Amino acid sequence: MATRDQLLKSIWHAFTALDVDQSGKVSKSQLKVLSHNLCTVMQIPHDPVALEEHFKDDDEGPVSNQGYMPYLNKFILDKVTGNFDLQDFNKMCWLLCSRKNLETDQLFVSNDDAFKIWCIFNFLSEERYPLILVAEEIEYFLRKLTEAMGGSWVEERFEDYKLQLNSKQQCLSAWQLITLVGSGHFSKGMDRQTLSMGINEVYQELILDVLKQGYMMKKGHKRKNWTERWFVLKPNSISYYVGEDLAEKKGDIPLDGSCSLEPLQDKEGKKCLFLIKSSQKSFEISASDKKKKQEWIQAIQICVTRIRQGRPAPHREARMKRRDVRLKQQQEQQDLETRMKELQTANEAKQLELEAMRKALEDAAANAAEEEKRRLQTQTELQDRYRTDLEREKTVRQQMEEQVAQKSSELDQNLQRVQDLEDMYRQLEEALEDERRARQDEETVRRLQARLLEEEAAKRAELETIHLQQQQTIVETEAEKQELEEERRLKDGALQAAMRQLEELETERRGALEQYQTVIQKLEDATNNTRSWKHKVDKQEGLLRLIQPGHKGQQQMTNWGPAAFSEAELSLREKQWQEKKNQTPQ
Repeated sequence: MATRDQLLKSIWHAFTALDVDQSGKVSKSQLKVLSHNLCTVMQIPHDPVALEEHFKDDDEGPVSNQGYMPYLNKFILDKVTGNFDLQDFNKMCWLLCSRKNLETDQLFVSNDDAFKIWCIFNFLSEERYPLILVAEEIEYFLRKLTEAMGGSWVEERFEDYKLQLNSKQQCLSAWQLITLVGSGHFSKGMDRQTLSMGINEVYQELILDVLKQGYMMKKGHKRKNWTERWFVLKPNSISYYVGEDLAEKKGDIPLDGSCSLEPLQDKEGKKCLFLIKSSQKSFEISASDKKKKQEWIQAIQICVTRIRQGRPAPHREARMKRRDVRLKQQQEQQDLETRMKELQTANEAKQLELEAMRKALEDAAANAAEEEKRRLQTQTELQDRYRTDLEREKTVRQQMEEQVAQKSSELDQNLQRVQDLEDMYRQLEEALEDERRARQDEETVRRLQARLLEEEAAKRAELETIHLQQQQTIVETEAEKQELEEERRLKDGALQAAMRQLEELETERRGALEQYQTVIQKLEDATNNTRSWKHKVDKQEGLLRLIQPGHKGQQQMTNWGPAAFSEAELSLREKQWQEKKNQTPQ
């Protein structure tokens, strides 16, 4: 059963979500709806007029969180029996607050994963409002999430993030934690499915108290057959389901202080057997291998031992220890600050005391000087009187002797005063020694503060070095970029030169083509002239033909004698010339 503090955290989120203008107050109509939903999901009879009766003396305006708390405790939380689904309760509060505060469009997590992170935040957050998650708990959650995803924890990356966090604030809200996980800052290289599986594993351990889960074979009580089941170990029970989707639950094995485990010998073709003896039944279980068998036996035995000792689940006990350590550290810090204030007050008192003693010493010295001055003046007057009244001195010698005795007594008194002044001077030196010791104590504290400042400066210098390295990398990248730009310009110049050469070749080709056309024209003119002359020769063929010995065929004649080739040879040579012409590139 969830504690009242856990329920109040979820309700606080819902109440804050209804506070639209962030004034710390919510209207009664909205509180009625919230109260009705809480009673419904927690299976509590709801009294619709109880809220009006409770606030009948305060009908003006909305109700603050502090004003709603007495009603919440009296009419809702005091009636909780634990016979409700805590996950449904959390989802109802989540729906009220996520619509106002969460935008998952640009995040790397789904709405269901964000809900699980929200539940983990409520579990790990401090029990003071507004709810926050301190740096130690942030590191604990991120470390478990990284291990669940199969990654390695990078301490340096979190230290850098902690420095950024400390420069702004010392904690995160629920929505800031969801944004941190959803941004993928601590899950680089992991896909969305891996991140979702890691969040679900941490959620099952911290929220659902799942200590171990997996497939094993269980022997039936009636049919005595072996069936594979998905087992889920929690601090007080072992539940087994048809599959790992937990859709169909087949039974529970309650755990208490009287439970015991016993390894069994292999039988019925089954290996790695062990027996769980509860207060009601005994269950025979078969693991897949010896390692799984030992892990399950050890995990169940730890749960039974914790039940006997009255200790909570390991993660809950670890959370309480971390909080106790933080409270102890805060108390030590407060004691140190109180001690520093006391030392400062004592130092100030010593300073005032020394100042008073110094002033008293100065006054005593002034009085002594004034007394000495008066004594010297009196002696001068006496000497003058002695000179002027020499004869009278003889008659009043007895009186003068008495006066001398009196002056001697005054001298003794003055000597006693000097002795008192010396004692006061010694006391002043002791006070100065106390002041010096106080200053040494103060200097020790200052050196401690200086060492802390030097460590902080070293951290800042380290960050500055990393920043300079990044700047140097950027400069080198810019230089490479300029070299690539210069190479591109050179290639552009070479391309332009090649284009100019291509244009020159095109011009030369056109000139050659024009020359070729001229030669063709001349050849055609020569061919036409040849044909005209051939026609004329044909007309005079009977007159020009020569008959030579051994000649059987007709021979082509020209004006200069017999032709070098016949008509067939001329046609063949013309055909060859035409083919060469067609093969010549234009």
